[in-house]
Amino acid sequence: MPRRVQYVPTHRGERPSRPSPVSKPSLLRRTLSVGGVAVAATGVAVCSGIAMPGAPTGEPAAASLVTATSVVRPAAATGSQAASDAALRDRTRAVSRSADRAALDPVKQKVLDQSPGGQVSHTADLTPTDPRDVARAMLGRFGFGADQFSCLDAIYSQESGWNVHADNPSSSAYGIPQALPGSKMASAGADWADNPATQIRWGLGYIKSRYGTPCNAWGFKQSHGWY
Repeated sequence: MPRRVQYVPTHRGERPSRPSPVSKPSLLRRTLSVGGVAVAATGVAVCSGIAMPGAPTGEPAAASLVTATSVVRPAAATGSQAASDAALRDRTRAVSRSADRAALDPVKQKVLDQSPGGQVSHTADLTPTDPRDVARAMLGRFGFGADQFSCLDAIYSQESGWNVHADNPSSSAYGIPQALPGSKMASAGADWADNPATQIRWGLGYIKSRYGTPCNAWGFKQSHGWY
């Protein structure tokens, strides 16, 4: 039997060939790859702030960026320094007030002169005029308390009346403590004949070495008439 001819409708023609569709995962990978490259390039540009056409990649590129940045900073500093120098040049020089001062008065200048021989000085004796005040001030130096002064006052009041030039012609005793002879007081100072402080210093030393305290010396004098 003859082969049956397949029926083909006359109103349909051959369908045009279509390109094979691209799978969605493949398209997504391409998009992500392109986007990642763009983001990386943008990050480098933002971090460096400088476009470096033709710069090498990796560590040499980073070194180039650092070098470029270090070149820009000194330029800014140089500009600031130039502005500061210009501001200083515009300032006017202040005039010292000493230029308007009058000449120093000759009398005042002579008084204030500190050169050798220009000073006026004098010496004042600050020793108390009352020998009793001198004795009170010396008690502590010999270890005596203030309570010992009444005994010392009793001794010297009877011996000399606190007279620095009291002289006993019969015994050659001399001075406030009536040292016998008076020249003994030279061990306390060369001015023993006229200085009450020197005489009292010697007299307190004598009392301390012989009786221990002025009150002990006063007790001995009361019983013997001398000390």
